[in-house]
Amino acid sequence: MFVVRAVWKIALAAVVATSAMGLSSCASAPSLEVTTVVSGLGIPWDLTFAPDGRMFYTERAGRIWVRNPGGTVVRLDADLSDIWAVGEVGLMGIQVDPAFKDTQRIYTCQGHQSGSYHDIRVVPWVVGDRRLVRKPAIVTGIPATGGSHGGCRLRIGPDHSLWIGTGDATTGTNPQDLTSLGGKILRVSRFTGAGLEKNPYSWSANANKRRVLSYGHRNVQGIAKRADGTMWTVEHGTGKDDEINRGIRGNFGWDPIPDYNEGRPMTDLDRFPDAITAAWSSGTPTIATSGAAWLTGSQWGAWEDHLAVATLKDQSLRIFEANDSGTKLTLVATLFKGRFGRLRAVQMGRDGSLYLTTSNDNPTDKILKVTPG
Repeated sequence: MFVVRAVWKIALAAVVATSAMGLSSCASAPSLEVTTVVSGLGIPWDLTFAPDGRMFYTERAGRIWVRNPGGTVVRLDADLSDIWAVGEVGLMGIQVDPAFKDTQRIYTCQGHQSGSYHDIRVVPWVVGDRRLVRKPAIVTGIPATGGSHGGCRLRIGPDHSLWIGTGDATTGTNPQDLTSLGGKILRVSRFTGAGLEKNPYSWSANANKRRVLSYGHRNVQGIAKRADGTMWTVEHGTGKDDEINRGIRGNFGWDPIPDYNEGRPMTDLDRFPDAITAAWSSGTPTIATSGAAWLTGSQWGAWEDHLAVATLKDQSLRIFEANDSGTKLTLVATLFKGRFGRLRAVQMGRDGSLYLTTSNDNPTDKILKVTPG
């Protein structure tokens, strides 16, 4: 693990797509400074900030770290003896509790193994001095077949509920099966993991179904809360149509049966005429959209209240603008294409900067700090 300060000054013309492509000109975009704040990592999957500025982050292989406001980095002693890190699954999402000052709790989403049994679980932890005290999992049984399409992003909703984005585990029946936790957006109590009373299936006798807010998803990779309280989700498509969706209840239309047919549309309006269409979709080819965060603060200038979305395959950060009704997104800028490799997590820091993680599957991954000039 290395902590370095390497700075790139990004010229506007180099980062903003031209108006000839139907995107914004560079005239209104902020200038950017990019600093490497941590390096020597292997697939840092997610990061989250405590109120005092501490940054907690995960590595997919099974490590949890904290970077203190002064820049020192500490690996936290944590019981991860059951970690299942295979394929796309491992130690994934991390989220600080909204009442962290009182609870000292954080949450992780991680692959779990017990003998030959594997699933994905949401685990609370209490932060101590250089260590984490593990508490019993609050959600278990998120499918993890083969280590593919495992999700799993955690974010806090406007009512302090815990939102969980899951993948379909490449099992065709999961997305439309309301008793399966795969291919869903779950909205649960962060204390117990139980579904909320305002969830659409809160009346159900099935505990999994009570957790479901929306279904018909393929592989949810990002969740972001906008300043107006709306939640937005990002997911991987097949060979076409990565999606960004507004997080609302209902069916988003992914149904790859029979078997696991990736030729099916991401939003299958023939099978489900009332399915919710995407606020934005990539078309062909896909770019592997991943983590996302809404840019907040006047320091972002014309990009304030725009959605920043990382991409893995495209190796870029995309900036989107919402329409006046808050239902559709338009791409206005493509940043850093190929400069840092694959980008996975995006999170606003307490200092008003944007933090990104690279995901290049080697021990040279980084956490980057993007500061608007």
